Amino acid sequence: MMKEVVTTSESEVHATGLLTFIAVVVVGGANFVAVRVSNQELAPFWGAGLRFSIAAALFVAIALALRITWPRDRRQLALIALYGLFSFTISYALMYWALVRVNAAMAAVLLAVVPLVTPLLAAAHSMEKLHLRSMAGAVIALVGITIMTVGPAGLLVPLSGLVAIAIAALALSESVIIAKMVSVNHPVMTNAVGMPIGAVGLLILSLLVGDEWVLPQQRDVIGALIYLSIVGSVGLFILILMVIRTWTSSAVSYAFVLFPVTTLLIEAWLLDEPLALKSIAGAVIVMAGVWFGALARSDRTVGVIDTQDPREEPRSLSDLETSHRLQRRVLPATQSSPEVLVDQPGGGDGTDGDHHQHGGQGVE
Repeated sequence: MMKEVVTTSESEVHATGLLTFIAVVVVGGANFVAVRVSNQELAPFWGAGLRFSIAAALFVAIALALRITWPRDRRQLALIALYGLFSFTISYALMYWALVRVNAAMAAVLLAVVPLVTPLLAAAHSMEKLHLRSMAGAVIALVGITIMTVGPAGLLVPLSGLVAIAIAALALSESVIIAKMVSVNHPVMTNAVGMPIGAVGLLILSLLVGDEWVLPQQRDVIGALIYLSIVGSVGLFILILMVIRTWTSSAVSYAFVLFPVTTLLIEAWLLDEPLALKSIAGAVIVMAGVWFGALARSDRTVGVIDTQDPREEPRSLSDLETSHRLQRRVLPATQSSPEVLVDQPGGGDGTDGDHHQHGGQGVE
């Protein structure tokens, strides 16, 4: 079997992942403010369903335009369907509903428990080892968020809103794990299949609760809906899946810890909300916790997880195609010039050959 050697820079992989992660934090933090504006005119479930219906249509159009291969493996399709339900139907139904009862910054704070839950779920799925450093970093970040948002009267959150956000956080944590399982697929295709399923679930829920299906009339709400559908959905979830391809699920989940920081800054910019000294101090602590728990760890980039033993015969044609894509391997970091070894398909059996003999995880 012939080997093609492609030179790659480990620093380039790091820089790309970090910049993508920062973009996720900025867009995700802005989404909380935009949802609050959307809820001023649109019923929560209808607003979420309308947003993701528009975004889903855009994802399908992009997938068709780019002629991306649709997944044909039943297991992958089932996982993508679960990704759609957890990522969009369950989590966003609860978040939209809760954001009628709590402000954007408070909702972002409550979602900051995601990094505490994700490592536990990843360990339960046998996808990652549970690192005390991850848990400690999340706790440090939560302390910073508490400083930013708790006043003299304490943290006053309606119980219904608290429960809704807590369940949403659990659903989002699980969606990050599932997204890692399907990360061998193109991010556009994953959302072109999963997002319509999530949107249909939201629309069914909207019908069940009797939401009035009306189009927005207020200029601010129209602008918020356009932003949420294009930048806040299409852009955000492509970025998230790009990061998940090369970072661990736990590291990606730290974006939820940083959302409150960007939410407070955007609220101060757009709504002229003053920035208190404790908010700035809390933001610094949040940044320190995220750096300690995720960004400073050398094992945060583990590449794409191949959910099938490479020594097994592929279960289907789509598995075969996936196995060849997963044959990129990064050599050990001890070498001065990391390279990617790409196995060229060869032989008549269509198997992966000896690609499993090279250490490390694949990077796409």
